[in-house]
Amino acid sequence: MPKRPDDGSKDPLTVTPPRKWAAGVPAVAHALEYSLGQTSPLRAGETLLTMNQVDGIDCPGCAWADPSPGHRHRNEYCENGAKHINDEATTRRVTSAFFREHPVSDLAQRSDMWLNDQGRLTEPMVKRPGSDAYEPISWNDAFELLSSELTSLDSPDEAVFYTSGRAGNEAAFVLQLFARAFGTNNLPDCSNMCHESSGFALHETLGTGKGTVSLEDLHHADLIFVVGQNPGSNHPRQLSALEQAKRNGARIVAVNPLPEAGLRRFKNPQKPRGVVGHGTRIADRFLHIRGGGDLALFQGLNRLLLEAEDARPGTVLDHDFIRTRTDGFEEFSRHARTVEWDDILRATGLTREEIEDVRDDVLRSERVIVCWAMGITQHKHAVPTIREIVNFLLLRGNLGRAGAGACPVRGHSNVQGDRTMGIWEQMPDSFLDALQREFGFDPPRAHGLDSVNAIRAMREGRIKVFLALAGNFVRAAPDSAVTEEALRSCRLTAHISTKLNRSHTVCGDTALILPTLGRTERDYQSGGEQFVTVENSMSEVHTSRGRLKPASPLLLSEVAILCRLARRTLDGTGNIPWHDFEGDYGEIRDRISRIVPGLHDFNRRVVRPGGIRLPNAVNEGVFHTPVGKARFTCNAWDMPHVPEGHLLLQTLRSHDQWNTVPYTSDDRYRGIHGSRRVVFVNPRDLTGLGLGEGDHVDLVGVWTDGTGRRAEDFQVVAYPVKPGCAAAYYPETNVLVPLDSVAETSNQPAYKGIVVRLEPVPAGRAPVSG
Repeated sequence: MPKRPDDGSKDPLTVTPPRKWAAGVPAVAHALEYSLGQTSPLRAGETLLTMNQVDGIDCPGCAWADPSPGHRHRNEYCENGAKHINDEATTRRVTSAFFREHPVSDLAQRSDMWLNDQGRLTEPMVKRPGSDAYEPISWNDAFELLSSELTSLDSPDEAVFYTSGRAGNEAAFVLQLFARAFGTNNLPDCSNMCHESSGFALHETLGTGKGTVSLEDLHHADLIFVVGQNPGSNHPRQLSALEQAKRNGARIVAVNPLPEAGLRRFKNPQKPRGVVGHGTRIADRFLHIRGGGDLALFQGLNRLLLEAEDARPGTVLDHDFIRTRTDGFEEFSRHARTVEWDDILRATGLTREEIEDVRDDVLRSERVIVCWAMGITQHKHAVPTIREIVNFLLLRGNLGRAGAGACPVRGHSNVQGDRTMGIWEQMPDSFLDALQREFGFDPPRAHGLDSVNAIRAMREGRIKVFLALAGNFVRAAPDSAVTEEALRSCRLTAHISTKLNRSHTVCGDTALILPTLGRTERDYQSGGEQFVTVENSMSEVHTSRGRLKPASPLLLSEVAILCRLARRTLDGTGNIPWHDFEGDYGEIRDRISRIVPGLHDFNRRVVRPGGIRLPNAVNEGVFHTPVGKARFTCNAWDMPHVPEGHLLLQTLRSHDQWNTVPYTSDDRYRGIHGSRRVVFVNPRDLTGLGLGEGDHVDLVGVWTDGTGRRAEDFQVVAYPVKPGCAAAYYPETNVLVPLDSVAETSNQPAYKGIVVRLEPVPAGRAPVSG
């Protein structure tokens, strides 16, 4: 692989000891340094002081919940949120002159960091068939081009409409409405690649795809599990909630193949003890688990709880809850006792004493919450793992009551809201029936394509048009070379975007860049200034209102782009007032209020401080499963198989990264400076493999069909990863994840279960930078 020019890398890799705590004064300093490198002090202040405030800008980063109005800090944001919002608010601009200087072939050689650093997109651009360059195009011509391609398709199912969590509720609703009025359910989204396994497992067992807890529940739990999650980098404001829980008496169990700074100790920069003191110890226990061993861990805990009930009948399990609210307990109980301890210990890499100590924590706790993220969902056996977590919660009645429940932590601002608005290729008939009643057309009923199946369909020539609302599909998707080949096979690719990214360099015959307003910017339409709404991880829907002048007078809002395209394309299909929707987003919310349960009287209720908390039937003791009760399940023991001389690799973010975009080449919590092409390996494994720290290796992924995928030139870093495991940053390592390596049932890519061998880089081969 040739060296990419101008990739933002600086000095050669230097490694320092990993941090033993997160946040503190350095977090403030780094946030300000990055923010002021992107924009002026005045603009940075305007974004930061309104961020996550009532009637302010919702953080475009993670989906963590805000404290209730009246309990928010004046600086209600984290280091990474500050970077993310000012990355969007940057004063750097990408104009048509930039594209004249940089043909597509040049941009394709640039790094993700370099592309992002160029600034905000300012005018619509088109790459024509046979051309190697983007050139300006008017909005009118862009809509005509895209509409003509769509209407010329042999079937609506030859188009795909992808969505990222960056989109607000109003744009997401309009997109799904347009796609379904056009005639397809091909609505893949970023949730297909992050929490799809959570949705399938929770729907099956509880009758809802969402978590069941609130921020207040976390504050008042007795015991909190943080499993397969790194809040210090990916959801930093969660650390404030965990700190509050600790001060209220909670114990916290961290479960992860890597020790993470944020789960060791948190220095809250908004508190004096976080500035001059030692901060707060977060995890009382750290289970240094083998990758993919979480299913076995919860099977072991569940067996121990059943055996404790045998020893002390009537004192361990919540028999009244099990009898009245659940189904399948007897079968589960028999199955749980068949899982062998040798298998549990082999899969987890833990001792029985470690698991029994956690059992004792559980027995001392009346209110238990389990939080999890992509360290759970991105495994082949992710759905059974989450079902087993539900079994664990059901045994002691830790669902549907205060201070207890299931907490899947979403990684992007409105990804959960997208689903509420209908962005799913498998929406139930009840939602489609409501669309039909409201708009007078019959939506398609056949399930559409998710992200993985959309790539397969593009590769096979069954998709001709790919339209993305925000996101960076190429870098978020697995099997990078296959994904890029698939997109290039389309007749037209179009991206509604704020900034340049890798997906803009992977073009169909024709490619469009449709620049849009960011969440930070004021949005004026014919009906006046508009706001959008978003939904966080805890089902709270609230407003977000931009404050800054738009980056360019040629920008259109996401809603405006989609409504104008729909008017051009659909020729009156359905009774859908696209013009009214564009002029006043309140008109969209009026229609949503009649379609989405829990959002009645949407316009009036959402502007109240704190917005609307959507109802969760589980918390009312109602389970919308086929049997009308929560379901215990029997899950076969499973663990990844790793041949001798190989390691189990997981992909992860650096601290200076948001989703697919690195902001710098550093990861200071893990002690990495100057490079992202590193692989973390336990020192014991390095010795066994005959490697030394600093060696350059290729990561060669080994797939079950015997084929291999190669990520070239990574530098080895000795790190306290669980023996037998390794870790490296994505999206650089997505190339190693085969398209067919997915979670059972959910079809979510298995980014956390990659079997690799480490091959020394041949002498004389040019290094790959970055």
